[in-house]
Amino acid sequence: MKRPIIDPNKSYTFRDYFAMNVSLADLLAYFGYTHQSDLCTLPQTTADLTYFAALKGQLEAYLRITDLNAESTRREVLVAPILLNLGVYLQTKVQMEYPLRVTNQLKGKIDYYLRRNGNLLIVEAKHDDMMHGFAQLSVELIAFDQWLDEDSKPLYGVVTIGDTWRFGILDRLTKQITQDINLYRVPADLTELLQILIAILE
Repeated sequence: MKRPIIDPNKSYTFRDYFAMNVSLADLLAYFGYTHQSDLCTLPQTTADLTYFAALKGQLEAYLRITDLNAESTRREVLVAPILLNLGVYLQTKVQMEYPLRVTNQLKGKIDYYLRRNGNLLIVEAKHDDMMHGFAQLSVELIAFDQWLDEDSKPLYGVVTIGDTWRFGILDRLTKQITQDINLYRVPADLTELLQILIAILE
């Protein structure tokens, strides 16, 4: 008899799913969701981004004086500055280490959580291993899907190792999570990344 991926009698945190060596499709199927990898058509703002003019140079300067050898360093040097500037620009709160508990198997802390005008963005920051990081992000998106009121708006998430960002989209109607094939590099693709992040929350 095949051993279940998740023990229904056991408690799990979001971070536990990062450590699991299981198929992403099987993991999501346990919760009643499906997965696909595809080129995502992400929204992009056409707003003037003059406010962010100095950010790319700041990130480049930070990279010259730090070693990205720890998850906390990547978060403080590359992730937090982008999201804090985003929060100020949009005049919206940036929740850090946001605690969420939906069930015993859907609970833990979200690295970064932004919500504006009913639009949601969560960011999961890792030291490395984007693949397992996306598994954790997917479960976090599922938790929000079950926690929030019913809505047809998609839920957006990003997994990042600081200098690389990958988006995921949860379609709340079809219960499908799409993993974007594209990667966005920081600081090289910072403008495009910001255009997407802003548009998600506009």
